[in-house]
Amino acid sequence: TTMDPAERGRLQRLHQQFLIKGLKWSNDLGDTRHGALGMHCVLADHCWSMSCDEAVIGSEADRQNAAASQDDDEEEEEDLEVELRYDAVTHYALAEKFSTIIDKLKSLPAPTDEEMKMGHECPPAQRDALLTRAVLVLLAIENLRDATKLVSSFWKDIETRSEDELKKSYLDKADGKAPSHVMFVSMLLRICEKDVKTAPLFTWLVRNFGAELGTMHQSSIIKSYTTKIGRVYFDIQPPPSMMGMMEQMMGMMGGGGMGGMGGGMGGMNPQMMQAAMQAMQGGGM
Repeated sequence: TTMDPAERGRLQRLHQQFLIKGLKWSNDLGDTRHGALGMHCVLADHCWSMSCDEAVIGSEADRQNAAASQDDDEEEEEDLEVELRYDAVTHYALAEKFSTIIDKLKSLPAPTDEEMKMGHECPPAQRDALLTRAVLVLLAIENLRDATKLVSSFWKDIETRSEDELKKSYLDKADGKAPSHVMFVSMLLRICEKDVKTAPLFTWLVRNFGAELGTMHQSSIIKSYTTKIGRVYFDIQPPPSMMGMMEQMMGMMGGGGMGGMGGGMGGMNPQMMQAAMQAMQGGGM
């Protein structure tokens, strides 16, 4: 007999809670930082599977109707599909499964014109936002090796636009296009491979991509990742009021509330941009 969808959804959520508790036990009592890699992989698989199950996230029609019925002043409900996929790539990153992340990203559509428009109000394309989330997680836990492999594989196997085209667009803010995620993470990687002297370049890069980061799901967590990266690679110390919250988020790898990036694109500094491009070219993708 076919299981009732509501019951299947309930059991899926219970299974997720069980896996999260098992991972916490592994983190607290095991000898692997952030928990056993295998537990992260199992939880990631389950989160991604849930994100594709209408018994958990509802049908497309149900979600559209729910969104249409909301009042303007009502706080928007979290998109469960996106949240589960963010959680999935986070745990795949912690499991050191960059190739699995690539496989999942291949299944997602390329950005639409609306998602690539400068100043877009909609969230960025899932595919590109999940890439950025995964790279930030890997850099935050000091796994440059897998972060580099992930970005290189994305360029090779997924991104259809040329690197030169995206570099030109990143420099030319008159073209009406938002800065691309793959170019941002590529430059970020190369800067992190340098030394603490490139701290101003890191600060500029994150600030100028801030509007795009601010449109991502769980932007407060994205902020805490960039804060951790700044501290680890460039000795940029966060304000004391932020330190405790950041460490709590990193310990949980999924909590915290640091506020959005905000700030917009800011003024384009040609020298900073050229230095970032040169840093990326120096590393070679």
